[in-house]
Amino acid sequence: MPAADEVPLIATLLTNRALAPVVFAAWDRGDAVLPLNPSLPRAQIDALIAQARPTHLLDVDGMHALPDGQPVPADTAAIVCTSGTTGGPKAVELTRRGLDAMGHGVSAAIGVTDADRWLACHPLFFVAGLAILGRSWVTGVPVTVHDGFDVERVAASPRDDGVTVVSVVPTTLRRLAQSGALGAFRAVVVGGAPLPAPQRVDALATGVEVYDAYGLTETWGGCVTNGFPNAGVEARLLVDGEVALRGAPVMRGYRYDRERTAAALTDDGWLRTGDVGALDREGRLSIVDRLKDLIISGGVNVSPTEVEGVLADHETIADVCVIGEADDEWGERVVACVVVRDDAQPPTLDELRALVRDALGAPAAPKELRLMSSIPRSPSGKPLRRTLRSGS
Repeated sequence: MPAADEVPLIATLLTNRALAPVVFAAWDRGDAVLPLNPSLPRAQIDALIAQARPTHLLDVDGMHALPDGQPVPADTAAIVCTSGTTGGPKAVELTRRGLDAMGHGVSAAIGVTDADRWLACHPLFFVAGLAILGRSWVTGVPVTVHDGFDVERVAASPRDDGVTVVSVVPTTLRRLAQSGALGAFRAVVVGGAPLPAPQRVDALATGVEVYDAYGLTETWGGCVTNGFPNAGVEARLLVDGEVALRGAPVMRGYRYDRERTAAALTDDGWLRTGDVGALDREGRLSIVDRLKDLIISGGVNVSPTEVEGVLADHETIADVCVIGEADDEWGERVVACVVVRDDAQPPTLDELRALVRDALGAPAAPKELRLMSSIPRSPSGKPLRRTLRSGS
C-alpha cells in the first residue's frame, strides 16, 4: 500500500478513446498515470515498465497489480516516457502543480473560454496529447478525443462535435489546410516543430487564429506561446545560447535517474532544454537550432542513435549514421546514411524501414537511404552528422 504521501502509478496500454476516461478518473482519485504506446514492440514496453516501475498496468484485459511497482509522490500527475538523442528513454515526472499551471496558462494564452471545445487527435501517450486532456480537466472546457489523425474526420469535427480548438503539428496542419476545413476552427495550436512562415501565412488567410507553442515533455508540453512564456513560466538564454525554462510546469525530474536529472535541472530550478534560441527586443523567444541531434518527424521525436543501433545489426551494413533532413511533408525526415559490407549487395530502403519499424515504431523508420563510402567521424568516434546534411 502507498504511504500517506504517495499514490499509485498506473501504466496504460490503451487507444486514445479508451484512455481518456481512464486518465480523468485517475486524476479525480488522485492517482498518477503512465501512458504507454500500445503499438510498441513488447520488448520495448517491458523495458519502459521496468524502468518506470508502475504499481499497476491497465490494458484491454483489465487492471493488473505489478509486483515490483513503486508508488509516486502524491503530487505526481503523470510520468511520460520519452527518448533523448542518446542514452535511451527517460521517464519524465510531471506534477499536479505543473498540470494546473499548464492548463490555465495555455488556455489564457490562446483565449479559451467556456464556449470552446478542444479536439485531441494525436496520441495521448505523448505529452502533446496528454496535455490537451490536462487543459480540459483543469479548466472544465470539454474535449473530444479521436483515436488518431484522420483528416476527413478532423475536418468534420467542428460541425459534428462542436470543436473549436485543435492542436496539431506542421505536417497535420498542412493536411488540414489542404482539406479546406481549417477555417472552421476558431484557433489552431501548432507545436512539435517550428512552423514555416509561408505555412503560417496560408493558415491565417483562412481566418483561423494560429498559435505557435514551444515546450518539451519536461515542461508539460507547450509553455511558450507565440514566443512569450505562459503565466508562471520564465525563459532565458544561457551563455551558449541554450534556452532555459523555469516555472511550475517544469518536471520534478527523471524517475530513478539522478544523473540525467542533475544534468537537466540547475540548482535554482532552470531546465536546460538542449535548444538554441534567440530573444528579440520585445523578449519574444525564437528557436534557432537544437544542441541535440533529435529528429522531429511529423511531430514525433526520433533518436538517431537508437535508429543507428537497430540498423547496425543488419548483416549488410558496415557503418551507419542517421540524420534528419528538412521535409515539406514531415518537417524532418529520417535519413539513413549507410556503408555496406558488399557493394554488390546493398540493403533496400524497405528492408531497413521494416527493421526499424519493428524495433522502434513507424515514426523512426527511415524515409531515405543514402549509400556512402565512409561515415565522417570525430577523433572520439562520434559521427559528424552536420557534415552529412544537405547544404553542409
